[in-house]
Amino acid sequence: MSVMKRLSMIFKSKANKALDKMEDPRETLDYSYQRQLELLQKVRRGVADVATSRKRVELQINQLEGQAAKLENQSRQALSAGREDLAREALTRRNGLNAQIADLRIQYNNLQGEEEKLTLASQRLQAKVDSFRTKKETIKATYTAAEAQTRINEAFSGISEEMGDVGLAIQRAEDKTAQMQARAGAIDELLASGALDDFTGQRDDIQAELDRMGAGSDIELELARMKAELGQGPAPKNAIEAGQQGQSVPSNQQHTQQLRQPGEGL
Repeated sequence: MSVMKRLSMIFKSKANKALDKMEDPRETLDYSYQRQLELLQKVRRGVADVATSRKRVELQINQLEGQAAKLENQSRQALSAGREDLAREALTRRNGLNAQIADLRIQYNNLQGEEEKLTLASQRLQAKVDSFRTKKETIKATYTAAEAQTRINEAFSGISEEMGDVGLAIQRAEDKTAQMQARAGAIDELLASGALDDFTGQRDDIQAELDRMGAGSDIELELARMKAELGQGPAPKNAIEAGQQGQSVPSNQQHTQQLRQPGEGL
């Protein structure tokens, strides 16, 4: 295939696609209906013209028949008056008029037949136009409904695609939020353990050690409480009682030592 033929085929396909996209079946149907109405109007005008011609011929026939009847009366009057020559002339003219009347009657019959044909054709065409109008309106209504349904489906399709994108965006936002929360929690743990310096405030090593020891003593007290519940040991004492007991022992020992001074026997 030559380059020109390919270009011609491409151009025709593009043009056909563009025309198909621009074409509205409803407008085409309305145009076709308008054309049919114009043709029906022409047929009706043709019927009217034939009827007018027929009527004109009918008037001519009536006029000639009147003249022929008058000539016949004149011929009778001429014979009564003894004017045979005048009577012969009147009859000759009457015969000429009768020949014209016969021709006009043939023309009249032809026009009458043509008028009947055109009238029947006009009636049939009118029925077809009416049927086409009903079908046209049905097709237009169906096309309009299909067009509206197509637009609704396209809108739903666009919304579905948009919701899919929104769903992906929400998923990404949730993942990023969870990642940031995990990072923040890890930083808090590092700051609490002292592995990461907190530049937002001054670090207290003693307080950090006391907090660590307090956390350990809480665990020990919890274990002692659980053992007591299971009958494996005495009930645990709180930190205050333990501290007071620890402080009272050295005081008693000191008092005993004071009583037992050197040189004194028991």
